[in-house]
Amino acid sequence: MAKNTFREDEKLKETVNIKIIGRLVKYIAPYKKEVINTLFLMAVVVTVSLVNPLLMRLAINEYIANGDLQGLAILGVVMAVINFAAMYCARYRIVIMSRVSSKILLKIRQELFIHIQKLSFSFFDSRPVGKILARIIGDVNSLGDLFTNSVTTLIPDAITLVAVAGIMLFLNWKLALMALIMLPFLSLTLFLIQITCRQRWQDYRKKRSNLSAYIHEDYSGIRVVQSFTREKKTERTFADLSKTLTGSFISAVKVADAFWAVVELSWGIGSIIVFWYGTRLLTAGEIEVGDLVAFTGYIAMFWRPIMNLSNFYNLLITNLSGAERIFEIMDIAPDIVDAQNADELPEIVGEVKFNHVTFAYEDGEEVLKNVNFHIKAGETIALVGHTGAGKTTIVNLISRFYDTTRGQVLIDGYDLKDVSVESLRSQMGIMTQDTFMFSGTIKENIRYGKLDATDEEVVKAAQAVKAHDFIIKLEKGYDTDVNERGSRLSVGQRQLIALARALLADPRILILDEATSSIDTQTEKKVQEGLNVLFAGRTSFVIAHRLSTIRNADRIMVIDEGEIKEVGNHQQLLAKKGMYHKLYMAQYRFLNEGA
Repeated sequence: MAKNTFREDEKLKETVNIKIIGRLVKYIAPYKKEVINTLFLMAVVVTVSLVNPLLMRLAINEYIANGDLQGLAILGVVMAVINFAAMYCARYRIVIMSRVSSKILLKIRQELFIHIQKLSFSFFDSRPVGKILARIIGDVNSLGDLFTNSVTTLIPDAITLVAVAGIMLFLNWKLALMALIMLPFLSLTLFLIQITCRQRWQDYRKKRSNLSAYIHEDYSGIRVVQSFTREKKTERTFADLSKTLTGSFISAVKVADAFWAVVELSWGIGSIIVFWYGTRLLTAGEIEVGDLVAFTGYIAMFWRPIMNLSNFYNLLITNLSGAERIFEIMDIAPDIVDAQNADELPEIVGEVKFNHVTFAYEDGEEVLKNVNFHIKAGETIALVGHTGAGKTTIVNLISRFYDTTRGQVLIDGYDLKDVSVESLRSQMGIMTQDTFMFSGTIKENIRYGKLDATDEEVVKAAQAVKAHDFIIKLEKGYDTDVNERGSRLSVGQRQLIALARALLADPRILILDEATSSIDTQTEKKVQEGLNVLFAGRTSFVIAHRLSTIRNADRIMVIDEGEIKEVGNHQQLLAKKGMYHKLYMAQYRFLNEGA
């Protein structure tokens, strides 16, 4: 699969908005109690706001018109009390929904993180890490206001809108129709705007994802950037991506801000129509002054929810693009999953068998072609061959990082597709050439192989691979911080630590993929002594380009173009004078020439 680099926009499947909204609503369902409490508080706020104009109407038509100052004072106190209560309710409902929103975002981010960890290598091979980070952080954060406003704005404002329209129709249906005359124009315009707005916000998030991917790539390779003095080039690339991001944001905001202009225009024209028609009704004696004042208050109350709902609709369109990107990832089914009735693999002995195994990556080219072999428990098997021959693919299939295209991989007679992945990998120790170090101490990195390991076990594993000597010479010994990705250690030191980490797990099957490629010859001899002890009693697969490191293997398999060309021990293969002999002699001549 071609990698989606920072230079390319991600391709998203078109998703119906209603389906996305439905999936988002499910996250609110567990918080029914908080939502009900919020709605109760909002009911108080809405009720007070609806009653205020009626109380003003009463004050003008009854108390002021009749000179009843005592009644007016009592009414004023009542209005002050209920409005103070409404202010408290309005503030507290925001607090409740903010807490709920934070919990929902935590749940979504956790689900997304867990799901991504289950995805196969092909997922990570096809996109930069920065673009994945953009989904987990930026896109999830964008949903915060959406969840909060869905309860604090959408429901109460919708109720307010309906209630206000009903009250206006009750007070004077003619004037109410004048107030509603701009709604068809508003609805049609907003519908047309949202189509363009959604597309532009999607484009903005893609550009932001591209920038995130580039920043992650640049900082991950900062040593290479500085070594080749390519700072100016990376600055130009960053500036170009930032400019593109800014342009896409401005483009989206221009359309998004049209929501406000259309609503305010409709509000203004609608108010003018109401005042004009209301004045005519007042002159004709069909309404009183208090009625027009109350109606004026309701006009503002009618358009304010429309403004809020338009703002929420704008927010919805803006953030649905983030939700689309989140669910697009969550809808990717892992390639490697447990079968419906998968068994737990019991404690294994270590017998490995390939039955007519063929494997091809997504591009369709076969990497392994009808491979067959049978490894007895406790054997040490070396895989050699040119780069790209299929060696790493074989051990990846044993670890079930990929599934076979055809054929079976069996351990102790169990087809790997019929057992749980966790029960398989928990009994394997895997160390690749990519010796990744986590931020933390050396002790923590070694203990990653067995989380409950004692300090003594950690030291013992380090001693077995001859890492102990250099570790104790460091400033804080095993408590030395390795920095992110182990940057303060040499490549060889990182490989020794990673080897100790793999061995600490005490696996029944041990896989070393170029695990000693960066260790000097003197250290390699010491490590080999430790490995010979550790190989005893467990099945081990060793991939090495330096043939001197695998001379003592029980069997050596020579892989070429996805097929096993030769099998035997070191002496047998040399005697055949075939591919292995050529590889060995080529390295021997290379070393003797003083390279």
